[in-house]
Amino acid sequence: MVRQPLAGLAGVGFAVVIVAINAVLVPAGFPLTGAPRAEVAEFFAGHADLVRAASAAAPAAWFLSTMFAAGALAALWGTGPMWALAGFAGVMLQNLTFTGVTATRLALTSVPEPGLWALHDALFVFNGAFLALAMVGLSISGLRAGLIRRWHAAIGLVAAALQFASATLSPLVIGDPGPVGLLGLAGWLIWVVWIAAYGIALRGNTGSA
Repeated sequence: MVRQPLAGLAGVGFAVVIVAINAVLVPAGFPLTGAPRAEVAEFFAGHADLVRAASAAAPAAWFLSTMFAAGALAALWGTGPMWALAGFAGVMLQNLTFTGVTATRLALTSVPEPGLWALHDALFVFNGAFLALAMVGLSISGLRAGLIRRWHAAIGLVAAALQFASATLSPLVIGDPGPVGLLGLAGWLIWVVWIAAYGIALRGNTGSA
């Protein structure tokens, strides 16, 4: 196993970018999944420039996450590639899915079409399946290789379970979120910690499991 310092920096950078995007949108009142159409239309009409500015940071996030995933795959390749490849595929698929999420947000700043928000919600929730795949694959392979610690792999698997449950229960999450909507949120918060810690591990600052 060869450490990947640049990929490690990319992983930490990705975590910083996605937190920054949400730090801009959430305090402004960005609608939650399943929000009423009137609330969605009001937000995008009044915050179009803010959404566009936040969306401008998304390509950097995808670039960094790809660098991270490629570095993780390179570091773990010699330890048995199946789980590492699964994790890499999960990151690539979440990049693709979130491109759709960001594109619908941008479209809503110009055309407040309710159907676009419904598409946004569906893509957003289903993205949890790919985040789960990324965390399961890279957690298992990273633990087996001695790249990450047991606690790190454990929180990755917990977050994966939460994200996958949210994606599986997508009709409930979109139709009437309630407590079910907290599954994806909790999984996402753990995902941010998980990927930042993985980036640090790739840089070689952690010990073995």
